[in-house]
Amino acid sequence: MKYSFAGLWVRTLAFSVDYILIAIYLIAIVVIGVALNFTYPTATRSLFANPVSSQITGFLTVTLPITFYFALCESSSWQATYGKRKMGLRVIRTDGAPMSRARALGRSALKFIPWELAHTCIWQISFHPQTASPIIYLGLIVVWALVGLNILSLLVSKSHQTLYDWLAHSFVVKT
Repeated sequence: MKYSFAGLWVRTLAFSVDYILIAIYLIAIVVIGVALNFTYPTATRSLFANPVSSQITGFLTVTLPITFYFALCESSSWQATYGKRKMGLRVIRTDGAPMSRARALGRSALKFIPWELAHTCIWQISFHPQTASPIIYLGLIVVWALVGLNILSLLVSKSHQTLYDWLAHSFVVKT
């Protein structure tokens, strides 16, 4: 079967639509956090008492649910997140079959590694801005390198695969 592979701009638009949903989710998390902080200030302060607890709290409340959103949608019968559906895209395996839950979860985890690494570095800097280790800044360089490599691979690959698509043996195609 011949596929029309989705390029940078349509994938960016699809992610932008998804990011509107993510922003709504983040606003809800902030509202819940403010309410919890008002009701249980000691408990919420302990969740963000240091870089490690802050990282774990952020991962469990933000990165993990968003990763699951992408993985569950892309391994569903839709084969796409809401944004991809709106842009007429779907995610398939390189053999044309639908993504399994495990493969979609792996693809989504690979996609959000730069995001989570950036969060890790930012938490470290926010707790120790004057003494942030050079390793933290190296981490931020790695984040931008991964983002750049994903964009570059999407632009130069005939099938418009990012690194995480390539590693997950997947394509994003136009329907």
